Amino acid sequence: MNQTVRIELGIALERGEFRLEYQPRVDLQVGRVIGLEALVRWEHPDRGTMLPREFILAAEESGLIKPLGDWVLRTACAQNKAWQELGLPRVLVAVNVSPSQLDQRFVRKVKDAVAETGLEAKYLQLELTEHVWPSDLKRAEEILAELIEIDVQIAVDNFGTGYASLAYLRHIPAQVINIDRRWMQDVTGDPTTAEFINSVVSLARAFDKKILAEGVETAEQLAILRANGCDQMQGFLFSRPLPPDGVAELLRQGRRLH
Repeated sequence: MNQTVRIELGIALERGEFRLEYQPRVDLQVGRVIGLEALVRWEHPDRGTMLPREFILAAEESGLIKPLGDWVLRTACAQNKAWQELGLPRVLVAVNVSPSQLDQRFVRKVKDAVAETGLEAKYLQLELTEHVWPSDLKRAEEILAELIEIDVQIAVDNFGTGYASLAYLRHIPAQVINIDRRWMQDVTGDPTTAEFINSVVSLARAFDKKILAEGVETAEQLAILRANGCDQMQGFLFSRPLPPDGVAELLRQGRRLH
């Protein structure tokens, strides 16, 4: 890892150079916004806006993912509470969680974040990549079970890119399975991709979980998702990630997917 990037990340945290944008998620049955994914951006003084793919790996390798993740969690909770206080429709805010964050203090950090911001836990969703499950499934299950007890929502992110199996789908305490955006890129041109989505939806139904499709950009993709019974979508077809004011305006307008 580039030592310069590591040093810059630490300085960026101290200086408050990070911000969040939020991408809406839509219920495909009613077309209503039901949630928002918090996406971190680094406003680098020399390089401009940097997306997660440009610095998250460095944050992981340096150990700075924990303080950065703590900041994202608390900021997203506070922002969701602020939208609620404006009288806007109440929605979930989804926060990505790194496997390295799942230590013995994580549950306390989540409880503190919702308590100190005043956000009801049921409006927070934590997303964990499926890569976490084989590493320490039992410990992850215990941590997530504690969070579900206080009404935090759990989602498996990037499904279809890692190691998840039928056993994991059956046992992991998650309410939602997120199909990775890479599957959307081929869904209109490759019949086997549509069959994969249909199979995942069927499995989710069997295990009483909902399916969210990420990276939906075209009406054709949307039509296939609806035909296969997908529950939720997220992507440029409905909205790009928005700053907090943009989210407030979207919720105020009550914009829907048709």
